[in-house]
Amino acid sequence: MLVCMLKSKIHGAIVTDGDIAYEGSLGIAEDLMRHCGLFENERIDVYNITNGKRFSTYVIKEENGSGKIILNGAAARMAVKGDRIIIASYTYIEEKDAGTHTPRVIRVDERNRIK
Repeated sequence: MLVCMLKSKIHGAIVTDGDIAYEGSLGIAEDLMRHCGLFENERIDVYNITNGKRFSTYVIKEENGSGKIILNGAAARMAVKGDRIIIASYTYIEEKDAGTHTPRVIRVDERNRIK
């Protein structure tokens, strides 16, 4: 049996911008993606700590080291610049491995730098 488990998480990211006119997605600085194991076009869930909204979208890559967290398209209506969010991805693993699975979690500061 497969179990859906947390794969990776960026905790406490600050939304830096939004673009309603873009097709959709969440832009994440490349270094943050790399450190927590997110891939471009990977499905993610976003939890807005500031307003309680939750939604799903996918990842696009932003400039390495830029600290950018940019909501695009419909997602830009779910949070505004300055909101604090959690970005999470999930994976399916064998039930026998669930007890030893460890997700990759990073926490960031107010400038989206890894703590």
